[in-house]
Amino acid sequence: MQAILIANPKGGSGKTTLSTNVAGYLASTGKHVAMLDLDRQKSANLWLAQRDSSLPIIWPLAEKEKAKHVDVLVIDSPAGLHGKNLEHAVKLAHKIIVPIAPSLFDIQASHDFLRELSKLKVARKGRVQIGVVGMRMAPRTRAAATLEQFLEQLDLPVLAYLREAQGYVNAAFEGKSIFDLPPHLVEQDLEQWAGLISWLEVDDVST
Repeated sequence: MQAILIANPKGGSGKTTLSTNVAGYLASTGKHVAMLDLDRQKSANLWLAQRDSSLPIIWPLAEKEKAKHVDVLVIDSPAGLHGKNLEHAVKLAHKIIVPIAPSLFDIQASHDFLRELSKLKVARKGRVQIGVVGMRMAPRTRAAATLEQFLEQLDLPVLAYLREAQGYVNAAFEGKSIFDLPPHLVEQDLEQWAGLISWLEVDDVST
């Protein structure tokens, strides 16, 4: 089983939006997907509760349960994740995606988090892959340039820039991801996922 951790210590970074859509994409490919919602607000669990049984199945997972017969576990982490809690969460993960919102304060807080993350033993030894997604952010903007400047110091990839779009909002109300919507309605959004999808599909973590 592969585990994908969506993490950023700052609230409002887009963790749950990214988590639910990553899970939705993976389920749409036929994988057996489970979600572990560690956030206090339990927004991912609420999203799952709205999800129709006709859609590709994503299993809700309680923290103490073991994922049986699951290909991929997507973990929606809480705000304020750091220290021992961060170390514990990272030990569960094969891949970590850090969503970052388009403000100087979010980028700076995320940069500090990424520095802390990169110092962990599993990250130093290459046992976990780390990537960044710019949320509600367009490429070739000042926010994107600032983010890329920060990340150059850490040698981490920007996997995608996902624009702020109504498709994500409308899909969430129905327990859907954009991958559950008619493609013609979210064509531009699907195109923005290309780099992130390629990264998700490759499993080259050192053992």
